[in-house]
Amino acid sequence: MKGYSARDLGLLAAALALFLDQASKLLLLYGLHFIDMGPGERVAVLPFFDLVMEWNSGVSFGMFAAHTPFGRTLLVLVALAAVVALSWWLWQARRTAFAVGLGLVIGGAIGNNLIDRLIYGKVADFFHFFAFGYDWYVFNIADCAITLGVGALLYDALLRPEAGTPAESSPANAKKPGAGHHG
Repeated sequence: MKGYSARDLGLLAAALALFLDQASKLLLLYGLHFIDMGPGERVAVLPFFDLVMEWNSGVSFGMFAAHTPFGRTLLVLVALAAVVALSWWLWQARRTAFAVGLGLVIGGAIGNNLIDRLIYGKVADFFHFFAFGYDWYVFNIADCAITLGVGALLYDALLRPEAGTPAESSPANAKKPGAGHHG
């Protein structure tokens, strides 16, 4: 997007991921009065998609479940440290895919690992896809944002030109200001 820096787009991605995650959770937890789901209950939506109310007290896929106040506090502190570190990294970002990837991970982490854990003590998951004999985990929009963010970070790491390639390190480019820097 012309006129926006990579950092701006990363911050926008973080805000959008956080907004969509929290709005979907508020809608599914409190806004759809015709859907009254208890933990583990399903509402069929499509032949390959159900809404399922699951509370995840751990991290990804329920690993490292934290059922005690100490465990929940530890997960919140780890998430907070990760968000601070990723935010600092985003502030330095100059490449769009990298910045958007960081933003998506930050927005998802704030939604799942900070807000949900501080309010509920666990993470609300709702979306369940299944098809062709495969049954996916129940997840939420923050999980999608984190997954897409990691994908963008991998894309950036694998496909960006590295400094020092022959075209960038040629004597003609060495004299130009900014040669070898991509942003």
